[in-house]
Amino acid sequence: MRYFLFSFLVLLIGLSTAYYWAGLTGLFLAGILSVMEVSLSFDNAVVNASVLKRMSLRWQRRFLTWGMVIAVFGARFLLPILIVAVITGHSLQDVVIMAFRESDEYARHITSAHIQISAFGGMYLLLVFFSFLFESERTLHWLGWVERRLARLGKLESIEVITALTFLLTAQNYLPLDQRLDALIAGLAGVILFVLVKSLSALFENPKSAETTVHKAGFISFLYLEILDLSFSFDGVIGAFALSKDVVIIMLGLAIGAMFVRSLTIFLVQKRTLDQYLFLEHGAHYAIGALALLMLASMVVEVSELLTGLTGMGFILLSLLSSIRHKRKLLRRKAA
Repeated sequence: MRYFLFSFLVLLIGLSTAYYWAGLTGLFLAGILSVMEVSLSFDNAVVNASVLKRMSLRWQRRFLTWGMVIAVFGARFLLPILIVAVITGHSLQDVVIMAFRESDEYARHITSAHIQISAFGGMYLLLVFFSFLFESERTLHWLGWVERRLARLGKLESIEVITALTFLLTAQNYLPLDQRLDALIAGLAGVILFVLVKSLSALFENPKSAETTVHKAGFISFLYLEILDLSFSFDGVIGAFALSKDVVIIMLGLAIGAMFVRSLTIFLVQKRTLDQYLFLEHGAHYAIGALALLMLASMVVEVSELLTGLTGMGFILLSLLSSIRHKRKLLRRKAA
C-alpha cells in the first residue's frame, strides 16, 4: 500500500474539493471520472513501467513529481485551453474565462476538435504499437509465429511509419471533403512528433561521457512518457465532457486517476512485475494499438469509452493469463 499512499491523499483532497465546489453531484462525477481514467490508462501504466525501469531513480522521481504536474495541468487543462484558443482565435485569457463561465460553449469547442485530436493521438499511439510489433531484435513473442513474421518486416526501413500512414489515409478517406485536410495535417503532426522523439533518443544513445548518457537518455525517456500520456489523455478529456461540463470537476477527476496510474507504474517497476509476467508488456502494446485504431475510427463513427476500456482491459487480462501459463510451464520443466 505504501506505493499508493500519495495517491490516496490526492484522492481525499480531490474528492473533498469536488464536494466543496459542486456538492454531492461534483463528488460523484469526480469519482466516476477518476475510475474512467484508471480503466482507460491501465495499459499506459504497463508501457510506462517498461520504459521507467530503464531510467535512473532520479528520473523515476521526476516522472512521479514533475510528470504529474505536466499530466494534470498540462495535458488535461492547458492543452485543451490551447486547442480552443487555436480553433476560436481567442486569447488564452479569454478561453480560460470561457472554460469557467461558459462551460457549455467551451465543451462545444473541445468536441468540435475531436477529429484533429483523434488523428494526432491515434497516429502517435499507433506508431508506439507498430514500433513494438515490428521490432526485429525482440526474441520473446506472445503470439508466436505471427509476431515472428511481423518482426522480420521490422528490418524494412520505416515500415512502422509506412503502415501507420496507410491507416491514416484510409481513415480520412471516409471523412467529408472539408474535414480531410485537417485530419491529415493532425495525423502527420503525430507522426512527426513520434519520429522526432525516436530520433533524439537514437542521437543521445552514445554521447561522450556515461554521466551525460544517463542524463540525456533519462530526459528523452521522460519526454517520451509525457507525450505518451498526452496521447492517452486526449481520449479521456473528450470523454469527460460527456459526463460533465465543469472544468474543475473534470480536472479533479482526471487528476485523481492520473495519480493512481503513476503510482501503479512505480509499483510495477519496484516489484519487477514485468519480469515476472513476461507477456504483460505485449498485452499493453496490443491494447495501445487497439486504442489507436479506435481513435482513428472515432473520426468516422461514434466509439464509446466503455468499448475502449473493455478492449484494453481484455488484452491486459489475456496477456496476464498467458504469462501465468508460461511461468507454470517453465517451473514444470525445471521440476522435470
